Amino acid sequence: MTGLKAHADLLRELHHGDLLVLPNAWDEASAELVVETGFPVVATSSAAVADVLGFQDGEAAPWREMFAAAARIARAVGVPVTVDAEAGYGLAPGELVDRLLEAGAAGCNLEDTDHRAGGLADAEAHADWLAEVRAAADASGVPLVVNARIDVFLPPAGVPEADRVAAAVRRARGYREAGADCVYPIGAPGDALARVVAEVPGPVNGNTNPALDLAGLAALGVARVSYGPRFHRSGFAGMREALVAIHERGVRDVS
Repeated sequence: MTGLKAHADLLRELHHGDLLVLPNAWDEASAELVVETGFPVVATSSAAVADVLGFQDGEAAPWREMFAAAARIARAVGVPVTVDAEAGYGLAPGELVDRLLEAGAAGCNLEDTDHRAGGLADAEAHADWLAEVRAAADASGVPLVVNARIDVFLPPAGVPEADRVAAAVRRARGYREAGADCVYPIGAPGDALARVVAEVPGPVNGNTNPALDLAGLAALGVARVSYGPRFHRSGFAGMREALVAIHERGVRDVS
């Protein structure tokens, strides 16, 4: 636990200073590559891990398998690991914290999508749940770094476009007050990210997109950047391209 606490403390410190860039991993090899190329933290991608396990994203994979995959990643690297724990898999806060610590996690993503009822979780109820997670983590002696994902910009959330920024700010404030270390309005465009950064105290997680690179995110005041399943999917895209080329140029020639 002493080493895990040091990892959690380091992960929290890295949210204050230079932009914290987190290329997400999905297995031991991808996590080792992240570390070998100089990144100080490994973040998992739930979508990529679930895909490797043969399931869809959105808590379709059994939670025990997701945590087992996270544990293999944590054992493979010597840096802090933050686990994408989706919406907590319906676990009580204390049990969720126990599972994260057993996996060797120093932090976690927790999203406010309700995968059972659909749409978004009630903001106040979710904030209360995050507060219980925060309390359970602190009581454990390992102050897990909680990155509270805000899903209002995702189409399945059903939030009208005109209301999304205000909803993101409202939820971000509530989650920060509940003890989240960072808030993550996933998919937010640059103007919305700027509003969240300006109106919510504390670190904000953003994503790059064709109109917003790392320098642009840093200029907005974003503290943390993650990539989700992007690298996992791009690897398959490259493999598909290579296989098509082999098939077209080779298989037909020798058949």
